Amino acid sequence: MTAALSAHELIARHRSTLDQALEAIRTRAYWSPHPEHPKAYGENGSLDAAAGKAAFDALLGSRLDLGQPGTDDWVGGETSPYGVDLGVTYPHADLDVLLPAMKAGQRAWRDAGAEQRAVVCLEILKRISDRTHEFAHAVMHTSGQAFMMAFQAGGPHAQDRGLEAVAYAYVEQVRTPDNAEWTKPQGKRDPLAMAKQFTPVPRGIALMIGCNTFPTWNGYPGLFASLATGNAVLVKPHPRAVLPLALTVQVAREVLAEAGFDPNLVALAAERPGEGIAKTLALRPEIRIIDYTGSTEFGDWLEANARQAQVYTEKAGVNTVVVHSTSDYKGMLSNLAFSLSLYSGQMCTTPQNLLVPREGISTDQGPKSYDEVVADLARSVDGLLGDDARANALLGAIVNPDVKGRLEAASGLGEVALASREITNPDFPGAVVRTPVIVKLDGAKPDDEAAYMSECFGPVSFAVAVDSASDAVELLRRTVREKGAMTVGAYTTDPDVEQDVQEVCLEEAAQLSLNLTGGVYVNQTAAFSDFHGSGGNPAASAALCDGAFVANRFRVVEVRRDA
Repeated sequence: MTAALSAHELIARHRSTLDQALEAIRTRAYWSPHPEHPKAYGENGSLDAAAGKAAFDALLGSRLDLGQPGTDDWVGGETSPYGVDLGVTYPHADLDVLLPAMKAGQRAWRDAGAEQRAVVCLEILKRISDRTHEFAHAVMHTSGQAFMMAFQAGGPHAQDRGLEAVAYAYVEQVRTPDNAEWTKPQGKRDPLAMAKQFTPVPRGIALMIGCNTFPTWNGYPGLFASLATGNAVLVKPHPRAVLPLALTVQVAREVLAEAGFDPNLVALAAERPGEGIAKTLALRPEIRIIDYTGSTEFGDWLEANARQAQVYTEKAGVNTVVVHSTSDYKGMLSNLAFSLSLYSGQMCTTPQNLLVPREGISTDQGPKSYDEVVADLARSVDGLLGDDARANALLGAIVNPDVKGRLEAASGLGEVALASREITNPDFPGAVVRTPVIVKLDGAKPDDEAAYMSECFGPVSFAVAVDSASDAVELLRRTVREKGAMTVGAYTTDPDVEQDVQEVCLEEAAQLSLNLTGGVYVNQTAAFSDFHGSGGNPAASAALCDGAFVANRFRVVEVRRDA
């Protein structure tokens, strides 16, 4: 293919960004090349707010033709959680045509080498970044995130995670040199001399199964990790959140073609309503890598059945916060209230169980009983969400009927400390917006255990009364071991309790946040610095991002010759 973008040009354009990303993952310091503020866009070819909104509006009711081979139908049906019918249709693929076409481009992509693959990926991310405002509306109207969250989490934060995966992929591929001269002395005889060549080779076609709530943030790490290591990538979006990933595929195909590679290295697998093609795809022999974010049930099925593939899953867990004591009671309540409210709790990192000693906790405001702690937290959430405009900006919309059903059923599980209320969104009257519910449960009652030991995804939290700090620590251990956790939080001024909680998290491989009272929250992680998940407990089989997330997406093949 004729390249409009030469390798030299792409390296000159993006090598410094790659080097900065490599330094960031080494130091774990703050760094991002993608601006978080909407007003930062509009220069150097990027879309400003008005242009991004216009671009999104132009997509509504359109056919998104990606130029893929094997298109046998056009499918769609996305309805925004805000009540807007998107009306976009996408190519439906004949897999027996598409998959061989995807495989055909892998040889040239493999031979390009790690650096060229990395800078092509960075060009894709740069073009996505330029369209952040457009992507933000696409994420908002498929996930139900409020606009600012969709802009940041679906835009720069997702792009950061994609870049982070590229950086880790590059590190692992260049760990072994391309060539080596090997000489072994043989005493009086001539030495043995070999010329050795080492080539990272892809596993095959990677399948990225997207999720409804964070299509780009959760999707980009696997997509770019596989692409940067030489694999073709088939993107299978969640049927309610196709648009953000379809736009991603569109950009990737454009850049690959301009760089002289086969655009079919990245393709979309949209499905008809109710078709459920994920299982079919996952068992295809051409699929050698699978990335999945979603329910534990399907994640477990993939791990058990897609035996021909390397499977990376982020499933679900029961995230827990131990509330033992604090030197900043107001800050603790404020931090927890925000964590419980953000995006209506529809995050795999949102705290579910708050373990509070039944005799109460010590604070800088004096002793607080269990009932006082729970009541004060309820008031803090109420205060945070008391203004409907601010509440809409934090809560977004309920993403699907299942979340709404769990929320409504939660009030029957125990004493309600904070009732959920309905909020009207004046801009989108069709949106389902609900504030969180907090339910009081007793850690010593078997009937209550059935509730708090099950994941209840959405704006539902349980204030679980426990007998002591040691009981809280042991319940934390059992929860992480049996159910998994993406995040663990703890509030304590006691060094021994802190050490006990930390030891549980080290032994059970759970990411821990201690005594957060400011503007950093247990359910948020920063690319290049924080690990999202650990891969060491049932909630996820991989961490975003580390060397293990990328290293098994390729193998190193050696060719040796007599020198």
